[in-house]
Amino acid sequence: MSRPGLCTSFEDAAIVEMVRTPWVDLGGALAGVSPIDLGIHAGRALLTRAAIAPQTVDSVIAGSMAQASFDAYMLPRHIGLYCGVPQAVPALAVQRICGTGLELLRQAGEQLRSGVQQVLCVGAESMSRNPIAAYEHRGGFRLGAPVGFKDFLWEALYDPAAGVDMIGTAEQLARDFGLDREAVDARALRSHQRAIQAQAHGWFDDEIVPVTAQTFEAQDCLPRGIALPRGVLEVSRDSHPRPTDPEALARLRPVHGDGVQTAGNSCAVVDGAAAALVTRYSDCRQAPLARLLMATAVGVPPRTMGIGPAPAIDLLLERSGLRLEQIDRFEINEAQAAQVLAVAQALQLDVAKLNVHGGSIALGHPLAATGLRLVHTLARQLRHDNLRYGIAAACIGGGQGMALLIENPHFVA
Repeated sequence: MSRPGLCTSFEDAAIVEMVRTPWVDLGGALAGVSPIDLGIHAGRALLTRAAIAPQTVDSVIAGSMAQASFDAYMLPRHIGLYCGVPQAVPALAVQRICGTGLELLRQAGEQLRSGVQQVLCVGAESMSRNPIAAYEHRGGFRLGAPVGFKDFLWEALYDPAAGVDMIGTAEQLARDFGLDREAVDARALRSHQRAIQAQAHGWFDDEIVPVTAQTFEAQDCLPRGIALPRGVLEVSRDSHPRPTDPEALARLRPVHGDGVQTAGNSCAVVDGAAAALVTRYSDCRQAPLARLLMATAVGVPPRTMGIGPAPAIDLLLERSGLRLEQIDRFEINEAQAAQVLAVAQALQLDVAKLNVHGGSIALGHPLAATGLRLVHTLARQLRHDNLRYGIAAACIGGGQGMALLIENPHFVA
Protein backbone atom coordinates (compact mmCIF):
# COMPACT_ATOMS: atom_id res chain seq x y z
CA MET A 1 0.00 0.00 0.00
CA SER A 2 1.37 3.39 -1.04
CA ARG A 3 2.10 6.00 1.61
CA PRO A 4 -0.49 8.79 1.85
CA GLY A 5 0.38 12.34 0.84
CA LEU A 6 0.68 14.71 -2.07
CA CYS A 7 3.35 13.82 -4.62
CA THR A 8 4.15 15.87 -7.71
CA SER A 9 6.65 14.67 -10.33
CA PHE A 10 8.34 16.95 -12.86
CA GLU A 11 9.70 15.58 -16.10
CA ASP A 12 10.87 18.86 -17.60
CA ALA A 13 11.44 21.44 -14.85
CA ALA A 14 14.59 23.32 -13.92
CA ILE A 15 15.69 26.01 -11.51
CA VAL A 16 17.70 28.43 -13.63
CA GLU A 17 19.08 30.60 -10.84
CA MET A 18 18.47 31.60 -7.23
CA VAL A 19 19.51 34.46 -4.93
CA ARG A 20 18.74 35.69 -1.43
CA THR A 21 19.29 38.70 0.76
CA PRO A 22 21.29 38.38 3.95
CA TRP A 23 19.36 36.91 6.88
CA VAL A 24 19.37 39.67 9.54
CA ASP A 25 18.40 39.30 13.19
CA LEU A 26 15.06 40.48 14.57
CA GLY A 27 15.21 44.24 15.10
CA GLY A 28 18.37 44.56 13.01
CA ALA A 29 19.26 46.55 9.92
CA LEU A 30 16.33 45.21 7.85
CA ALA A 31 13.71 45.64 10.59
CA GLY A 32 12.14 48.69 8.97
CA VAL A 33 11.92 47.23 5.48
CA SER A 34 8.65 45.83 4.14
CA PRO A 35 8.86 42.21 2.97
CA ILE A 36 7.47 43.42 -0.34
CA ASP A 37 10.52 45.62 -0.87
CA LEU A 38 12.85 42.83 0.25
CA GLY A 39 11.10 40.59 -2.29
CA ILE A 40 11.37 43.17 -5.06
CA HIS A 41 15.08 43.53 -4.37
CA ALA A 42 15.62 39.77 -4.47
CA GLY A 43 13.52 39.37 -7.61
CA ARG A 44 15.33 42.14 -9.48
CA ALA A 45 18.72 40.79 -8.48
CA LEU A 46 17.70 37.31 -9.63
CA LEU A 47 16.66 38.47 -13.08
CA THR A 48 19.89 40.43 -13.44
CA ARG A 49 22.04 37.50 -12.38
CA ALA A 50 20.19 35.11 -14.68
CA ALA A 51 20.40 37.62 -17.56
CA ILE A 52 16.65 37.24 -18.06
CA ALA A 53 14.53 40.11 -19.35
CA PRO A 54 11.60 40.63 -16.96
CA GLN A 55 9.30 40.89 -19.98
CA THR A 56 9.83 37.16 -20.60
CA VAL A 57 8.41 36.11 -17.20
CA ASP A 58 4.98 34.47 -17.61
CA SER A 59 3.94 34.04 -13.98
CA VAL A 60 4.76 35.39 -10.52
CA ILE A 61 4.17 33.39 -7.35
CA ALA A 62 5.27 34.72 -3.98
CA GLY A 63 4.81 33.95 -0.31
CA SER A 64 4.99 35.74 3.03
CA MET A 65 3.43 34.59 6.28
CA ALA A 66 3.08 37.72 8.42
CA GLN A 67 0.81 40.68 7.71
CA ALA A 68 3.93 42.84 7.90
CA SER A 69 2.62 45.86 5.98
CA PHE A 70 -0.76 47.35 5.19
CA ASP A 71 -0.36 46.40 1.52
CA ALA A 72 0.45 42.78 2.40
CA TYR A 73 -2.46 41.49 0.28
CA MET A 74 -0.71 42.84 -2.81
CA LEU A 75 2.70 41.32 -2.06
CA PRO A 76 2.92 38.97 -5.08
CA ARG A 77 1.46 41.53 -7.48
CA HIS A 78 3.68 44.38 -6.32
CA ILE A 79 6.79 42.19 -6.42
CA GLY A 80 6.01 41.30 -10.03
CA LEU A 81 5.23 44.85 -11.12
CA TYR A 82 8.30 46.42 -9.55
CA CYS A 83 10.50 43.66 -10.93
CA GLY A 84 9.43 44.83 -14.37
CA VAL A 85 7.21 41.88 -15.22
CA PRO A 86 4.53 42.88 -17.76
CA GLN A 87 1.28 44.14 -16.24
CA ALA A 88 -0.65 41.41 -18.07
CA VAL A 89 1.23 38.69 -16.17
CA PRO A 90 -0.75 37.45 -13.13
CA ALA A 91 0.59 36.94 -9.61
CA LEU A 92 -0.38 34.42 -6.93
CA ALA A 93 0.12 34.28 -3.16
CA VAL A 94 1.30 30.95 -1.74
CA GLN A 95 1.23 29.90 1.92
CA ARG A 96 2.43 26.68 3.50
CA ILE A 97 4.01 28.27 6.59
CA CYS A 98 7.61 27.01 6.97
CA GLY A 99 7.30 25.01 3.74
CA THR A 100 6.25 28.03 1.66
CA GLY A 101 9.57 28.32 -0.18
CA LEU A 102 9.37 24.66 -1.20
CA GLU A 103 5.72 25.07 -2.16
CA LEU A 104 6.64 27.97 -4.45
CA LEU A 105 8.90 25.67 -6.43
CA ARG A 106 6.33 22.87 -6.47
CA GLN A 107 3.65 25.15 -7.87
CA ALA A 108 6.07 26.66 -10.37
CA GLY A 109 6.81 23.18 -11.68
CA GLU A 110 3.08 22.51 -12.02
CA GLN A 111 2.51 25.78 -13.88
CA LEU A 112 5.01 24.77 -16.56
CA ARG A 113 2.56 22.06 -17.62
CA SER A 114 -0.09 24.64 -18.41
CA GLY A 115 2.00 26.41 -21.04
CA VAL A 116 3.84 28.85 -18.76
CA GLN A 117 7.49 29.08 -19.73
CA GLN A 118 9.16 31.10 -16.96
CA VAL A 119 8.03 31.52 -13.35
CA LEU A 120 9.42 34.06 -10.90
CA CYS A 121 9.23 32.68 -7.33
CA VAL A 122 9.83 34.93 -4.33
CA GLY A 123 9.66 34.24 -0.59
CA ALA A 124 9.94 37.29 1.67
CA GLU A 125 9.55 37.65 5.41
CA SER A 126 9.88 40.43 7.95
CA MET A 127 9.67 38.82 11.36
CA SER A 128 10.53 42.21 12.85
CA ARG A 129 7.38 43.77 11.39
CA ASN A 130 4.95 41.17 12.76
CA PRO A 131 2.23 43.37 14.22
CA ILE A 132 0.76 43.84 17.65
CA ALA A 133 -2.80 42.90 16.69
CA ALA A 134 -6.35 42.55 17.96
CA TYR A 135 -9.15 40.65 16.23
CA GLU A 136 -12.13 41.47 18.44
CA HIS A 137 -12.31 45.28 18.47
CA ARG A 138 -13.84 46.05 15.08
CA GLY A 139 -17.01 47.06 16.91
CA GLY A 140 -15.16 49.27 19.39
CA PHE A 141 -14.09 49.06 23.05
CA ARG A 142 -16.47 48.50 25.95
CA LEU A 143 -15.80 50.22 29.25
CA GLY A 144 -13.76 47.95 31.51
CA ALA A 145 -13.60 45.10 29.00
CA PRO A 146 -10.24 43.38 28.37
CA VAL A 147 -8.16 44.85 25.57
CA GLY A 148 -7.22 42.12 23.13
CA PHE A 149 -3.97 43.37 21.58
CA LYS A 150 -1.30 40.65 21.45
CA ASP A 151 2.10 40.06 19.90
CA PHE A 152 1.32 38.32 16.61
CA LEU A 153 4.84 36.89 16.31
CA TRP A 154 4.61 35.22 19.73
CA GLU A 155 0.99 34.11 19.54
CA ALA A 156 1.44 32.58 16.06
CA LEU A 157 3.83 30.04 17.58
CA TYR A 158 0.97 28.44 19.53
CA ASP A 159 -1.18 25.69 17.97
CA PRO A 160 -4.58 25.62 19.70
CA ALA A 161 -5.47 22.29 18.05
CA ALA A 162 -2.72 20.56 20.01
CA GLY A 163 -2.71 23.00 22.91
CA VAL A 164 1.05 23.44 22.59
CA ASP A 165 3.52 25.92 21.12
CA MET A 166 6.16 25.03 18.53
CA ILE A 167 8.88 24.60 21.15
CA GLY A 168 6.53 22.21 22.94
CA THR A 169 6.25 20.08 19.81
CA ALA A 170 10.03 19.69 19.81
CA GLU A 171 9.97 18.77 23.48
CA GLN A 172 7.50 16.01 22.65
CA LEU A 173 9.87 14.68 20.00
CA ALA A 174 12.76 14.83 22.48
CA ARG A 175 10.76 12.59 24.81
CA ASP A 176 9.66 10.26 22.01
CA PHE A 177 13.19 9.82 20.66
CA GLY A 178 15.11 9.89 23.95
CA LEU A 179 17.02 13.10 23.20
CA ASP A 180 18.67 14.77 26.17
CA ARG A 181 19.89 18.35 26.57
CA GLU A 182 23.49 17.43 25.82
CA ALA A 183 22.61 15.87 22.46
CA VAL A 184 20.37 18.78 21.50
CA ASP A 185 23.00 21.38 22.40
CA ALA A 186 25.62 19.39 20.49
CA ARG A 187 23.45 19.59 17.36
CA ALA A 188 23.11 23.35 17.80
CA LEU A 189 26.84 23.73 18.31
CA ARG A 190 27.49 21.84 15.08
CA SER A 191 25.10 24.14 13.21
CA HIS A 192 26.88 27.25 14.51
CA GLN A 193 30.36 25.88 13.85
CA ARG A 194 29.53 24.82 10.30
CA ALA A 195 27.85 28.14 9.49
CA ILE A 196 30.75 30.17 10.89
CA GLN A 197 33.24 28.11 8.91
CA ALA A 198 31.17 28.45 5.73
CA GLN A 199 30.84 32.19 6.24
CA ALA A 200 34.56 32.58 6.89
CA HIS A 201 35.35 30.74 3.65
CA GLY A 202 32.88 32.83 1.64
CA TRP A 203 30.47 29.95 0.99
CA PHE A 204 27.36 32.12 1.28
CA ASP A 205 28.76 35.03 -0.74
CA ASP A 206 27.52 33.62 -4.04
CA GLU A 207 24.00 33.20 -2.63
CA ILE A 208 23.65 36.68 -1.15
CA VAL A 209 22.81 39.93 -2.91
CA PRO A 210 23.63 42.88 -0.61
CA VAL A 211 20.81 45.22 0.37
CA THR A 212 21.27 48.99 -0.06
CA ALA A 213 18.97 51.98 0.19
CA GLN A 214 17.25 52.28 -3.18
CA THR A 215 14.11 53.33 -5.03
CA PHE A 216 11.98 51.02 -7.18
CA GLU A 217 9.93 52.32 -10.09
CA ALA A 218 7.41 50.57 -12.32
CA GLN A 219 5.13 51.49 -15.19
CA ASP A 220 2.04 53.39 -14.00
CA CYS A 221 3.06 52.84 -10.35
CA LEU A 222 4.24 55.22 -7.65
CA PRO A 223 7.88 54.84 -6.57
CA ARG A 224 8.67 52.77 -3.48
CA GLY A 225 11.90 51.45 -2.03
CA ILE A 226 14.22 50.50 0.77
CA ALA A 227 15.51 52.80 3.51
CA LEU A 228 18.20 51.55 5.88
CA PRO A 229 19.01 52.83 9.37
CA ARG A 230 21.20 55.90 9.65
CA GLY A 231 24.84 55.04 9.07
CA VAL A 232 24.10 51.71 7.38
CA LEU A 233 25.13 51.87 3.74
CA GLU A 234 24.90 48.18 2.89
CA VAL A 235 23.79 44.90 4.47
CA SER A 236 25.77 42.04 2.96
CA ARG A 237 26.22 39.26 5.56
CA ASP A 238 24.04 36.98 7.62
CA SER A 239 24.07 38.51 11.08
CA HIS A 240 23.25 35.59 13.39
CA PRO A 241 26.13 33.08 13.06
CA ARG A 242 28.41 33.56 16.07
CA PRO A 243 31.03 31.62 18.00
CA THR A 244 29.71 29.58 20.90
CA ASP A 245 30.74 26.58 22.97
CA PRO A 246 29.08 23.79 24.96
CA GLU A 247 29.38 25.72 28.22
CA ALA A 248 27.65 28.80 26.83
CA LEU A 249 24.82 26.73 25.38
CA ALA A 250 24.43 24.77 28.61
CA ARG A 251 23.97 27.98 30.61
CA LEU A 252 20.82 28.96 28.70
CA ARG A 253 17.52 28.24 30.45
CA PRO A 254 14.98 25.97 28.74
CA VAL A 255 11.90 27.63 27.31
CA HIS A 256 9.72 25.09 29.15
CA GLY A 257 10.62 23.98 32.68
CA ASP A 258 13.04 21.10 32.55
CA GLY A 259 12.86 20.77 28.76
CA VAL A 260 15.78 20.63 26.32
CA GLN A 261 14.96 23.52 23.97
CA THR A 262 16.51 26.95 24.58
CA ALA A 263 17.06 30.12 22.61
CA GLY A 264 20.48 28.75 21.71
CA ASN A 265 19.32 25.49 20.14
CA SER A 266 16.23 26.79 18.33
CA CYS A 267 16.10 28.59 14.99
CA ALA A 268 17.07 32.26 14.97
CA VAL A 269 14.36 34.83 14.23
CA VAL A 270 15.46 36.86 11.20
CA ASP A 271 14.29 38.99 8.27
CA GLY A 272 15.09 38.20 4.64
CA ALA A 273 13.95 37.33 1.13
CA ALA A 274 14.90 34.84 -1.58
CA ALA A 275 14.01 34.35 -5.23
CA ALA A 276 14.17 31.62 -7.88
CA LEU A 277 13.50 31.39 -11.61
CA VAL A 278 11.87 28.15 -12.81
CA THR A 279 11.59 27.10 -16.45
CA ARG A 280 11.50 23.99 -18.63
CA TYR A 281 14.72 22.03 -18.60
CA SER A 282 14.41 21.42 -22.33
CA ASP A 283 14.35 25.19 -22.91
CA CYS A 284 17.63 25.85 -21.08
CA ARG A 285 20.43 26.93 -23.44
CA GLN A 286 23.00 26.01 -20.81
CA ALA A 287 22.93 23.79 -17.76
CA PRO A 288 20.71 25.36 -15.06
CA LEU A 289 21.36 25.44 -11.33
CA ALA A 290 19.29 22.30 -10.72
CA ARG A 291 16.71 19.96 -12.20
CA LEU A 292 13.47 19.89 -10.23
CA LEU A 293 12.38 16.24 -10.05
CA MET A 294 9.70 15.74 -7.39
CA ALA A 295 7.96 17.30 -4.41
CA THR A 296 5.90 15.77 -1.60
CA ALA A 297 3.72 17.10 1.20
CA VAL A 298 2.26 15.04 4.04
CA GLY A 299 0.28 15.50 7.23
CA VAL A 300 1.45 14.47 10.70
CA PRO A 301 -0.03 14.94 14.21
CA PRO A 302 0.03 18.63 15.22
CA ARG A 303 1.64 17.74 18.57
CA THR A 304 4.67 16.30 16.75
CA MET A 305 4.67 18.59 13.73
CA GLY A 306 8.49 18.63 13.67
CA ILE A 307 8.71 15.02 12.49
CA GLY A 308 7.04 16.03 9.20
CA PRO A 309 10.17 15.86 7.00
CA ALA A 310 10.63 12.15 7.78
CA PRO A 311 7.40 10.84 6.15
CA ALA A 312 7.70 13.47 3.41
CA ILE A 313 11.16 12.15 2.53
CA ASP A 314 9.97 8.54 2.82
CA LEU A 315 7.20 9.28 0.31
CA LEU A 316 9.68 11.03 -1.98
CA LEU A 317 11.97 8.00 -1.97
CA GLU A 318 9.09 5.57 -2.48
CA ARG A 319 7.67 7.43 -5.49
CA SER A 320 11.04 8.28 -7.07
CA GLY A 321 12.41 4.76 -6.70
CA LEU A 322 15.60 6.09 -5.12
CA ARG A 323 17.17 4.65 -1.98
CA LEU A 324 18.19 6.78 0.99
CA GLU A 325 21.86 6.06 0.37
CA GLN A 326 21.58 7.43 -3.18
CA ILE A 327 20.80 10.90 -1.84
CA ASP A 328 24.10 12.74 -1.59
CA ARG A 329 23.07 15.72 0.55
CA PHE A 330 20.14 16.79 2.72
CA GLU A 331 19.08 20.27 3.77
CA ILE A 332 16.43 19.94 6.50
CA ASN A 333 15.19 23.08 8.19
CA GLU A 334 16.34 23.33 11.78
CA ALA A 335 13.24 24.64 13.47
CA GLN A 336 14.58 23.21 16.72
CA ALA A 337 17.59 21.00 17.38
CA ALA A 338 15.49 18.23 18.95
CA GLN A 339 13.22 18.32 15.90
CA VAL A 340 15.95 17.87 13.30
CA LEU A 341 17.64 15.18 15.41
CA ALA A 342 14.35 13.29 15.65
CA VAL A 343 13.94 13.45 11.86
CA ALA A 344 17.51 12.18 11.32
CA GLN A 345 16.92 9.36 13.79
CA ALA A 346 13.57 8.39 12.24
CA LEU A 347 15.17 8.18 8.79
CA GLN A 348 18.44 6.63 10.05
CA LEU A 349 20.11 9.47 8.18
CA ASP A 350 23.86 9.82 7.77
CA VAL A 351 24.28 13.16 9.58
CA ALA A 352 27.51 13.82 7.68
CA LYS A 353 25.24 14.55 4.70
CA LEU A 354 22.93 16.86 6.66
CA ASN A 355 23.13 20.67 6.67
CA VAL A 356 26.85 20.61 6.00
CA HIS A 357 27.14 24.43 6.02
CA GLY A 358 24.96 24.96 9.07
CA GLY A 359 21.22 25.40 9.34
CA SER A 360 18.54 27.70 10.64
CA ILE A 361 19.74 27.48 14.25
CA ALA A 362 22.81 29.41 13.14
CA LEU A 363 21.51 31.28 10.09
CA GLY A 364 17.88 31.95 10.97
CA HIS A 365 14.44 31.08 9.63
CA PRO A 366 12.51 33.81 7.77
CA LEU A 367 9.45 31.60 7.31
CA ALA A 368 8.41 31.97 3.66
CA ALA A 369 11.98 32.39 2.38
CA THR A 370 13.66 29.48 4.14
CA GLY A 371 12.66 26.75 1.67
CA LEU A 372 14.29 28.64 -1.17
CA ARG A 373 17.50 29.00 0.83
CA LEU A 374 17.53 25.28 1.57
CA VAL A 375 17.23 24.41 -2.12
CA HIS A 376 19.77 27.04 -3.19
CA THR A 377 22.41 25.88 -0.71
CA LEU A 378 21.67 22.27 -1.64
CA ALA A 379 21.99 22.85 -5.38
CA ARG A 380 25.30 24.68 -4.92
CA GLN A 381 26.67 21.83 -2.81
CA LEU A 382 25.80 19.25 -5.45
CA ARG A 383 27.46 21.31 -8.15
CA HIS A 384 30.55 22.15 -6.10
CA ASP A 385 31.19 18.54 -5.05
CA ASN A 386 30.01 16.80 -8.25
CA LEU A 387 27.14 15.04 -6.49
CA ARG A 388 23.90 13.96 -8.16
CA TYR A 389 20.84 13.99 -5.88
CA GLY A 390 19.75 16.20 -3.01
CA ILE A 391 16.66 16.57 -0.85
CA ALA A 392 15.46 19.72 0.89
CA ALA A 393 12.74 19.40 3.53
CA ALA A 394 10.93 21.29 6.26
CA CYS A 395 8.50 20.66 9.09
CA ILE A 396 5.37 22.81 9.06
CA GLY A 397 3.37 24.17 11.98
CA GLY A 398 -0.05 22.58 12.34
CA GLY A 399 1.34 19.16 11.50
CA GLN A 400 2.78 18.86 7.99
CA GLY A 401 6.05 18.01 6.30
CA MET A 402 7.34 18.83 2.84
CA ALA A 403 10.29 17.57 0.80
CA LEU A 404 11.74 18.37 -2.62
CA LEU A 405 14.10 16.31 -4.77
CA ILE A 406 16.61 17.98 -7.09
CA GLU A 407 19.31 16.67 -9.44
CA ASN A 408 22.59 18.27 -10.41
CA PRO A 409 22.58 18.76 -14.21
CA HIS A 410 26.38 19.19 -14.11
CA PHE A 411 26.95 15.77 -12.53
CA VAL A 412 29.63 13.63 -14.13
CA ALA A 413 29.66 9.95 -13.17
